Amino acid sequence: METVTRDYTTSILHLPDDCLYFIFQRLGSGFDRKSFGLTCQRWLHIENTSRQSLQFQCSFRQLNQSSLSRTSTTIGSFQLYRLLNRFQKLELLCLSGCIDLPDSGLTQLQYYGSKLQMLYLDCCFGITDDGLSVVASGCHSLTFISLYRCNVSSIGVEILAKSCKALKEVNLSYCPLITDTGITALSRNCRQLRAVRISFCRNITGVGFHGCPQTLAYLEADSCKLETEGLTEIVSGGGLEYLNISNLNWAVPGNGLTILGTEFGQRLKILDFRLCRTVNDESIIAIARGCPLLQEWNLALCHEVKRPGWEAIALCCRNLERLHVNRCRSLCDRGLQALRQGCQKLSILYITRCRQLSDPAIMIFKCLRGDVEIKEDEVMCIAPEWAFSR
Repeated sequence: METVTRDYTTSILHLPDDCLYFIFQRLGSGFDRKSFGLTCQRWLHIENTSRQSLQFQCSFRQLNQSSLSRTSTTIGSFQLYRLLNRFQKLELLCLSGCIDLPDSGLTQLQYYGSKLQMLYLDCCFGITDDGLSVVASGCHSLTFISLYRCNVSSIGVEILAKSCKALKEVNLSYCPLITDTGITALSRNCRQLRAVRISFCRNITGVGFHGCPQTLAYLEADSCKLETEGLTEIVSGGGLEYLNISNLNWAVPGNGLTILGTEFGQRLKILDFRLCRTVNDESIIAIARGCPLLQEWNLALCHEVKRPGWEAIALCCRNLERLHVNRCRSLCDRGLQALRQGCQKLSILYITRCRQLSDPAIMIFKCLRGDVEIKEDEVMCIAPEWAFSR
């Protein structure tokens, strides 16, 4: 009788793709993940299609001049073309610092950007409205975009907002061509908008935030030329938790911030008024009474805040944990006494160079409020952890 023998030998190469994807995703070592695709073409395909983020060595999130001079060379249109062809399922792409990258370098995003959710283009000086049009045509799932110091205008932002309606976080800081028209497009089309940065966009008055969604909780508008009407629109959604309007335009009168103390500002937790030299006691009293959740308030260099303002903060800001009073010329011993007797949750007081404060008053504060840490450094307000992807 003839005996039939069968070869049941098998190997990892016989596994289906879904099993190989599972194995690749469970590799804990970076070296192993980079070596995975060296096995064969099939495994290389698994590695390529599994990659979700791409960031170059020259990429950076916060730019300084020295890093720019060292890292301004490498990524051009051809290199990016090859990489986007290879990694076609990216969810995060960081091109920050690719200062010579032209609009045409983003062409492949029209075809392979459907899964992209986060895009960093900080200091990509060659990217204009044409580049944003490319992004808009292929990246409909985008929820985050950073255009810090890009040469884009409101026209490009409007095109982007109409196509990428899932946008939640937008960074337009130092984009001088952006006006209220671009902000209007974001407010009307991106109804899940959560965080916006427009610092040093001096053509924005704030009126573009008219009808902004209630989801808008974070706004950074340092050194913008905001107007009183614009401030009203900024808080009109009623959802703001963090607001930075440092170095506010002198055109806003001292009582122009009282709108923040209405029902629209009841969710505010962090306020940055640094260098708002015109804000006066009327606004401070209204905000202290109308913002019960306030946890941090930066009033550094707010010279028009006087004793009634400090007393209102002491009496009404029961959840205040951090207060900045650096170089406040009108903070006197009686004002510091009020802060000492109130603000029971205060844990950090930033204070230095307050001309009207006497050394004994500061020593008494330290003795009687040992629970409060006194700091002399000047720092920005601490943004909430959920704000802006890092």
